[in-house]
Amino acid sequence: MNAATQKTIKVTLTKSPIGALKAHKGCVRGLGLRRMNHTVEVKDTPENRGMISKVSHLVRCE
Repeated sequence: MNAATQKTIKVTLTKSPIGALKAHKGCVRGLGLRRMNHTVEVKDTPENRGMISKVSHLVRCE
């Protein structure tokens, strides 16, 4: 599968990770989210889906 056909997921940080667990903050940073309402496109991999499910209360995905 080449880069053009790679599926992606749009992830937006909707809540602040300030009071979150350290592991959850790490997942937010690992997804590439830096600030509130920041949206990134990440590859649709099991690793990224796991991070999204871990912080589902902080993010919105499309």
